[in-house]
Amino acid sequence: MSSRKRRNSSSRHTCDGSPPQKRPNLIKPAIFSDDREAIQELSECDYSLKVSLDSGKKGLIGRRIRIYADGIYDMFHAGHARQLLQAKTAFDNVWLIVGVNSDKLTNKYKGKTVMNETERYEAVRHCRYVDEVVRDAPWVLTDKFLEKHKIDFVAHDDIPYTSSTSDDVYTFIKEKGMFYTTERTEGISTSDLVSRIVRDYDVYVRRNLARGYSAKELNVSFLNEKKFKLQNTLDSFKDKSKTFVENLEEKRHELIQKWEDKSREFINNFLELFGREGRINNFLSQSTGRLKRALSPVPSPSSSPTRNGSDSPDAKHMRSYSAESDGNQFSDDSSDDETVKYFTPTLKQSLEELQQ
Repeated sequence: MSSRKRRNSSSRHTCDGSPPQKRPNLIKPAIFSDDREAIQELSECDYSLKVSLDSGKKGLIGRRIRIYADGIYDMFHAGHARQLLQAKTAFDNVWLIVGVNSDKLTNKYKGKTVMNETERYEAVRHCRYVDEVVRDAPWVLTDKFLEKHKIDFVAHDDIPYTSSTSDDVYTFIKEKGMFYTTERTEGISTSDLVSRIVRDYDVYVRRNLARGYSAKELNVSFLNEKKFKLQNTLDSFKDKSKTFVENLEEKRHELIQKWEDKSREFINNFLELFGREGRINNFLSQSTGRLKRALSPVPSPSSSPTRNGSDSPDAKHMRSYSAESDGNQFSDDSSDDETVKYFTPTLKQSLEELQQ
């Protein structure tokens, strides 16, 4: 049988060898170590079956492997969850126990937390990888604690965790061969989150003041409260001004479009009236043509005979006038200057003949 098959076979059994029930942490929060279910799980574990890293990886142990991870877990974040996931998946059949330090120990050895111990307990037990939570976990582990909870391995990153009495609180676990190394998630930690808040302190104070928190609740002085509220008012005015300008910009484009449409309509109407093919130009051309035709009447035929067979003076004059007219015909496209030049000598000659 392959090691994979052996691991799958072992994962189908609890500490006493019976088939496991549905994982409780998939349908409800993880249990506390003093709950009845946790005590029963502990009692069913045969701790006489010792587990090594090699035997655990090969799936040679016929019970659940109990892994313990501890920490403060303040402002529980993705880095915490990934560390617990690594511990949960270290072997095929893991019962993950997470110890959370109390406020008293944390304040003594590390400093003040953002979340109190109750909030931190609840945050951890709602992580789906966790099976059991130990409240008020010890800062430094001992053989007594390991045996009490039947712990096989302790999961933590390999960076030495110093305290006032030790260069690394996990030295004792490493020497026993019970240390399981997990990897830290770069770029996120509780210290990083606190640094972000401190760096942008003014922004978060103004944010909470705008949401209705009092200056007393935020531990802000009277003068700072007024300063922050004034800044909020100015920011609100800036936002409104920006919105107004954006709306004005949209309306400006709309007005320009309307103006362009009206301009095109005006130009088209103007060309229709005054252009080369416009109504006024056609009217003037037609009027000029009628004027020219009125001033140049059609002469009688030149072959018409007189009563005595000879040409009278008037007939001679009409034939001369007709000949000149035929030689100087003009079209409607002739200019007014050409029309004047044509008619001036003829009218002058007619006046002189009438005076004689």
